[in-house]
Amino acid sequence: MIIDNLKLILGKLPKSVTLVAVSKTKPNPAIMEAYDAGHRVFGENKVQDMLAKYEELPSDIQWHMIGHLQTNKVKFIAPFVSLIHGVDSLKLIKEIDKRAAQNNRIIDCLLQIHIAEEETKFGLSDTEATQVLAYAKHLNNVRIKGLMGMATNTRDESIVRNEFAGLKELFLKFQSVSKDLQIISMGMSTDYEIAIEQGSTMVRVGSAIFGKRN
Repeated sequence: MIIDNLKLILGKLPKSVTLVAVSKTKPNPAIMEAYDAGHRVFGENKVQDMLAKYEELPSDIQWHMIGHLQTNKVKFIAPFVSLIHGVDSLKLIKEIDKRAAQNNRIIDCLLQIHIAEEETKFGLSDTEATQVLAYAKHLNNVRIKGLMGMATNTRDESIVRNEFAGLKELFLKFQSVSKDLQIISMGMSTDYEIAIEQGSTMVRVGSAIFGKRN
C-alpha cells in the first residue's frame, strides 16, 4: 500500500517539487517500505523520535525537522539534520548557528511564516521574517534556503489558495534580496495539489502515503 501511494503522489508531482514523506508516529518498517521503493527524504516533528529513527535506520536518509523546534532540543539533531522547516524566532536561529558550528556544519533552514487564520499555528510575521533574514546573513553556520507555511485547516479551497499565494508573493520579495532562497515548503496531504498550483517546491505528505496517523 505504501509503495503504491508513494508512486501515485510522485506521479502527480512536477520534477521541480521535492516530496518529504512525513513519517511522524510511523514505525520503522513502514519507513523502510518507502525507503526500499527508493525514497530518501523523511520528515519528523519530534526531536526524540527523529533521533531514535536516525540511529536505527539507513544513514543516507535525509531527515527534515518539520515540527515546532524548541531551542533546548537543537543540540540533539544538529549533527545530522538535513533541513529545519520551522524557524520561527531569532532566538532559535542563533541556537541553530551555535550548534551547527560545534558540529562543523552549515545547517539549512526555512523561515516559518504565519499564513493561517488559526492562532494556534506557529510562525513569523512578514516584518519578523525580514529581521531574521537580515540577521542570518551574518551567521556562518546557518543558511536560510526558503520559506515554509501551513494553510488554515478548512475545506474552503479559496482560503487555502489565497494563503499559499501570499506566501509565494513574500518568497519572491525575499528572493530579490537573497539569492540563497530556493525552497517554498507548503502543502500537506489534504492541500498539496493546491500548493503546487501556487508555486510550492516542497510538499510534506504523511497520511496520503502511510495511511491515517497511529
